[in-house]
Amino acid sequence: MSRYVRSALLSALAATCVLSTGALGQEVKVASKWGDMQTVTQDLLNRAASDGNNFLHTNGDYFQNRYYPNRQINTTNVSKLRPAWIFQTEVKESLETSPIVINGVMYVTTSFNHVYALDARTGEEIWHFKHKMGPITVFCCGPNNRGVAVYGDMVYMATLDSKLLALDAKTGKLIWETEIADPELGYSETMAPTVVNGKVLIGTNGGEYGIRGFVKAYDAKTGKEIWTFNTVPENSVGVWAKTDATGRDMHRDIEAEKSTLAKSGDPYKALGGGVWQNPAVDLETNRIYFMVGNPSPDLDGSLRPGDNLYTNSLVSVDLDTGRYVCHFQYIPHDVWDLDAVSPAVITNVKDKEGRTIKGILHANKTGHVYVHDAKDCSLVRFSEAMVPQENMWVLPTKEGARMLPGANGGVEWSPMAINPNLGLTYAINLHQPMTYHVESSPYPSGKLWLGGAFKVIPAEEQWGNVTAVDYNTGKIRWQVKTPQPMIGGILTTAGGLVFTGEGNGHFKAYDAETGATLWKFQAGAGVNAPPSSYTVDGKQFIVVGAGGNTQIDYKRGNNIIAFTLPD
Repeated sequence: MSRYVRSALLSALAATCVLSTGALGQEVKVASKWGDMQTVTQDLLNRAASDGNNFLHTNGDYFQNRYYPNRQINTTNVSKLRPAWIFQTEVKESLETSPIVINGVMYVTTSFNHVYALDARTGEEIWHFKHKMGPITVFCCGPNNRGVAVYGDMVYMATLDSKLLALDAKTGKLIWETEIADPELGYSETMAPTVVNGKVLIGTNGGEYGIRGFVKAYDAKTGKEIWTFNTVPENSVGVWAKTDATGRDMHRDIEAEKSTLAKSGDPYKALGGGVWQNPAVDLETNRIYFMVGNPSPDLDGSLRPGDNLYTNSLVSVDLDTGRYVCHFQYIPHDVWDLDAVSPAVITNVKDKEGRTIKGILHANKTGHVYVHDAKDCSLVRFSEAMVPQENMWVLPTKEGARMLPGANGGVEWSPMAINPNLGLTYAINLHQPMTYHVESSPYPSGKLWLGGAFKVIPAEEQWGNVTAVDYNTGKIRWQVKTPQPMIGGILTTAGGLVFTGEGNGHFKAYDAETGATLWKFQAGAGVNAPPSSYTVDGKQFIVVGAGGNTQIDYKRGNNIIAFTLPD
């Protein structure tokens, strides 16, 4: 059932709900229209970073700063923040959606590919679209969806059964649909698309299923494929690197790998390399930057000799053609599933000589924030470790080898946020001690292919943290420990605030400069989605999904909650 709760009774969180029956199958349910969706121009998308009214991209703007420029809600008044409205979705399952807001209309998604258009003022439903899933879906980490993209008069979503959909933004009607890849081979989609210059950009999930990863560009009007960049090249061997990005020995048996290569050939066809999150877009250089995930099988390196390019890497390609420009690999021949999943962030940084350059930031499962030169992808610095690191890089064994971080991180898929005025980037981390087990098995064709297992150690404490890193020095400025591992995302604002949620249901605001907790709200389910902010009729709102998380099994819910200051 879809529900909206009127704001007058929200302080008690016990309002009478108005119920409406959802449509069946791939249908749209249209309610009274309260908002006014207007055409989203490319110019509007380009200027999103300075737009104090809308929230137009999954991560705020093309640079993915997640920095909202409105300061109406700030450090002096955030303690008065209260719920403005709560919308309850039909699906009570893991929520990872990042709400998109344009001219008073909000678009959110749920697990299993429902899309809602809501009145951003009141939370009332405008329309509801349900994707009719195909007979085959495979996914490793929950039936999540991280949101939509908006462009022109259309809304775009990628689906668990590996399709790309274009919907009419005003009505929710399906305009076109195209298959991205064959789900029977292990392909799926949980990421939000990115739209730029008439192209819809989308990567693929399935790194745990022996797929060959890619990023694709489609024509926004027709759904016709424009280009494909394969994240695993036909020559995936690389340089036989012996160390990781920080210079630590990875204990590779290079001679054994070379022998396997001579016998079996390059494993590129089933090497994984999924792309979990949106690319950052630099229109000045006409390039995009994205992170490539783990190789397949995750823990068994005996079947995949070489560095396994471009897995566990930052990659940049040309926006118009998809041609390779540069890359940097964090963990060659990864056998710990410590892949690069949190999205790239573009911002000005200081290089090693103190000069200001355009940089790329990435928060990794290793627990480091890596800082790169955007020109050639080279590494400028890496931060102090945000979580404990022990026994790196001990090789997995059949019995299990203990190493920290565990396979979830560090920083999982959770996007960072930056405050350019403070020179700080904010990341949320997990601490889950694990043992790594290897068990070799042949490629199972479209089925889960881990090559072993990573197991949480029940006797050891798990926790998380919120960390502020000075990206010009790599030093940790402040850190706040949380009682549970953190997964979801962060928003920072011109009001000097940092917003993020926890698996225990707490949604909090921190002082961006000091880390002091200034406000919190108990949402009743895990707050494991990236927050957004927007302004309607001169009033600023903070909005976040509270639906828990499948991957770490946090309490499920179905609430989209918007907060604002009292009149």
